[in-house]
Amino acid sequence: MHRRLATGLAASALAVITVAATATSATAAPADKPQVLSSWTQTSASSHNAWTAARANQAAWSAYQFDWTTDYCSSSPDNPFGFPFATSCARHDFGYRNYKAAGSFSANKARLDSAFYEDLKRVCNGYGGASKAACNSTAWTYYQAVRAFG
Repeated sequence: MHRRLATGLAASALAVITVAATATSATAAPADKPQVLSSWTQTSASSHNAWTAARANQAAWSAYQFDWTTDYCSSSPDNPFGFPFATSCARHDFGYRNYKAAGSFSANKARLDSAFYEDLKRVCNGYGGASKAACNSTAWTYYQAVRAFG
């Protein structure tokens, strides 16, 4: 009797462990999460555009458990002198928050800051003359701030 009870309890325990392990793996992020994160945090316009499209459809990426929260340009203006830097700041926040969560922030910080600067310069490319010069100067200031304090 004790042997049957012990065998039954062991089988039940094994079943519970199997169900728990399956439930845990079902909620885990997909294995390619680091590659997706990397592809969205490069300096290229195509990387920026892919991230922007994903941000607009976050539900499609919910299995990846990305942190999409942002405070935009933190304590700096989101649109300094009318230049719309908010989206660039949001992508920068995305990179910082998700690489910190992955435990690989320091290895990626320089690239994230460079991607931020490239994003800001792409905003500035929409201007001409003195406005473009002022935008580029402001972008450089924002970039230097994140390099030093980000």
